[in-house]
Amino acid sequence: MAKVSVGLRGWRFDEDEVFTEDGEWAPLDEMPDDARNRLLRLGLLMDQPCDACYLEYGEAEKKRANPAAIVYGEPGDEVLLCDDHEPDFLYWFREEGGSELAGEEQFRDEFHEWFVADNRAPEGYGPDEHVEEAPSELPNLPTPEEAQRRLEQAVDFEEKRYDLRAAESEGEDDELDVADLDLDTEYPSGE
Repeated sequence: MAKVSVGLRGWRFDEDEVFTEDGEWAPLDEMPDDARNRLLRLGLLMDQPCDACYLEYGEAEKKRANPAAIVYGEPGDEVLLCDDHEPDFLYWFREEGGSELAGEEQFRDEFHEWFVADNRAPEGYGPDEHVEEAPSELPNLPTPEEAQRRLEQAVDFEEKRYDLRAAESEGEDDELDVADLDLDTEYPSGE
């Protein structure tokens, strides 16, 4: 199973989880939750500026910021970077303790604070070589509007799939009949 980056480098997906055999997008409701959430989040991040550039130029001059090419971190707490600032992030992550914050809420904020304090990677500190296999053969990412629409559909799907009490209270007969469920089943515990 091949790993692929989609849209921005950094987050990698199992190709067979996000694409069909024909190279089309897999249906969102058939993707694992993590892949679907990251993919939908990418649709919203695609046209955003590099965090480090934005911190350098500020809101007034954000048009000078390079567009993001790389994403690191977890959805909602990610760091967006251009090629020029990736070495700074990697230095912070590898040499300045950033790796200890991986998965933590303060991950992005700590990098921002480090960067704003005029910390940078030493001259010549470079990123790893990125391997991009046939990026032109991958389907285009959805536009931010399409990603938002898909996210809303996925949320609707999740609510219909898991909100059994709402289905019962609304009297939706075409939904799962909660009365038919055996909720008294005892499952073995790991003790």
